[in-house]
Amino acid sequence: MGKASQHTELMTPARMLEQLNDAIVILHADGQVLFANQAAHTLLDEEDLTGQPIELFLEPGTVMQKEREPILLELNSADQMLVQIRNWKLNDGYICLFIHPVRFKDQKENQMYALKYRMNQSHEGMVLHQAGQIIDCDDSLAKIFGYNKSELIRASIDEFIDSSYFHTLKENMKKDHDKPYLLKGYKKSGEPLYIDVLPQPYPDKDGDLRIAVIRDVTERVQSEKQIQFMAYYDELTDLPNRNYFVKTLEEAIAECRKDNGQIAVHFVDIDYFKQINDTLGYQFGDALLRACSHRLKQLLDGNNFIARMSGDEFLILQRDIQNKEEAEAFAEKVIQAFQTPIDVQDFEIFTTVSIGISIFPENGNHPNELIKQADSAMYVIKENQRNHYKIFESSITEDFKEMLTIENELRRAIKQKQFEVHYQPQVDISNNQVIGFEALLRWKHPSRGYISPGMFIPLAEKTGLIIEIGDWVLREACRQNRKWHQKGYGPTKVSVNLSVKQFLQKDLVKKVRDILQESKLDAKYLELEITESMAMSNEAYIMDTLKGLKELGVNVSIDDFGTGYSSMKYLSQFPLSKLKIDQLFIRGEQKQNQAIVKSIIHLSHSLDMKVIAEGVETREQLEFLKGEKCDEIQGFYFSKPVAPGKAERFFSYH
Repeated sequence: MGKASQHTELMTPARMLEQLNDAIVILHADGQVLFANQAAHTLLDEEDLTGQPIELFLEPGTVMQKEREPILLELNSADQMLVQIRNWKLNDGYICLFIHPVRFKDQKENQMYALKYRMNQSHEGMVLHQAGQIIDCDDSLAKIFGYNKSELIRASIDEFIDSSYFHTLKENMKKDHDKPYLLKGYKKSGEPLYIDVLPQPYPDKDGDLRIAVIRDVTERVQSEKQIQFMAYYDELTDLPNRNYFVKTLEEAIAECRKDNGQIAVHFVDIDYFKQINDTLGYQFGDALLRACSHRLKQLLDGNNFIARMSGDEFLILQRDIQNKEEAEAFAEKVIQAFQTPIDVQDFEIFTTVSIGISIFPENGNHPNELIKQADSAMYVIKENQRNHYKIFESSITEDFKEMLTIENELRRAIKQKQFEVHYQPQVDISNNQVIGFEALLRWKHPSRGYISPGMFIPLAEKTGLIIEIGDWVLREACRQNRKWHQKGYGPTKVSVNLSVKQFLQKDLVKKVRDILQESKLDAKYLELEITESMAMSNEAYIMDTLKGLKELGVNVSIDDFGTGYSSMKYLSQFPLSKLKIDQLFIRGEQKQNQAIVKSIIHLSHSLDMKVIAEGVETREQLEFLKGEKCDEIQGFYFSKPVAPGKAERFFSYH
């Protein structure tokens, strides 16, 4: 449409519109002014508006919208006059604007209406207040706080705001700004909520009337708090997490540098947790971790800080120590805290902890370095002893390098069949006859020779290779014993140690049955050895496994007896055939250990179980055990573990 036709179309209405007192502007769809009456020229202070873009005077994005509801805007002029605008969509894309200046006495009503129209969320409300007293509000605001509108009028804002936020409220009420600020309030029910307060301009020249949009942001704030909690706290145990620990450790190191002080980092690992978790499920494992964290929390005081590292690992910062002996004393205190069983879902769980310790500044100057060194020390004590602690030493780093090399070669050893089974004879003490053998794994490295089991067995446990290796030992021991029987040797039993991972397999009974069938060995000639701590870890599950093995005809004995914390109730209920006295009590000082050995022998016989002593090396030890009516013995006094061919010399022909 050309300019002439536009004037023709607008000629008749233009004469009419010029007579109106309200400012009227007609725009093309692109925002260009096609017509403006005299009132518009006067209001906008422009001699000729025709052909000019409306954005010179008003915000185009607002006035070009299709809705007809009134809106409040400030003119793009020096005095920033407040005007009310209604817009109408005409034919052919034209837009007609009715612009009306807002008189001061109309501002409250118009501004509240405009704000109300612009709010598009149900959780937003509006309030008009004077010096903290509510003059007016809308129903949305009343709903946010759980009141009727009439209950809020003339009330003080302070009545609904948390007192800790009064300062924030007062400071912001004095300012002229349009940035939101956060307040914590309370609903009529007493339920807390968080609100964003967005002040709006209100040109009250004679008083201190103010208007604000109130937005309920409780859900957002709670999410932010949850995110912050997750950043610094462990959700499962409610303990600080590794991030928080590192931050706290950094601060402690800075203080020590000023005062030339010392601190200790304790890396605490729950023994056998993975096996319990794999056997009883993650929910039980989580419950156990919560129980362990609760026990650790009992050690909290002003000089230590406890956090959960990950999994079954915890970190403890011990401040203001004078020497390493204080760190060791605290580690012993942690170990002592786990001497009594933990109640988890009606189970009594006997568990222990292994602790690695690093000391600032001796073992490191930075948080991650100290944590790493403590972790390394924990790894060493866990693999060699458990239920104990170790302070980091520089030699540990070299040992780790060696361990990594051995791990790679261990995997190669399985493929290349470098493993052997040696057999140590077990002797009936009453007649000196060999009645069985303990099968013991040996690794004959092609260049290093025999590698100590103490070096590679813990590594096999940690990497999970022990399952494959252990199954091979069990199969090989059964095959070898069957071969001896076929030669006319025996009948003798073979005793096989089960690792924790092996014993806690859900299909262990089936696996043993299959191996016995495969080797054609009678089940009564197989004895499986488990440790005392394994047997006490979860009596319900253990009972099912032991009953299954008994039904097969397989005997089960407790190895290393006396080093754990067995309950007599469990021992009396478990279908066990034998207790093996740990060599620690055989080789130790006679006066301190003889009473323990006597008690174990008497206990075994009272429970209708046999007892065997391992680690017998001298004639004196043999005579003592014989006098106490120990049933069986094994040790270097008779023979070290030997290869199958050499073991045959201990047999008697039948």
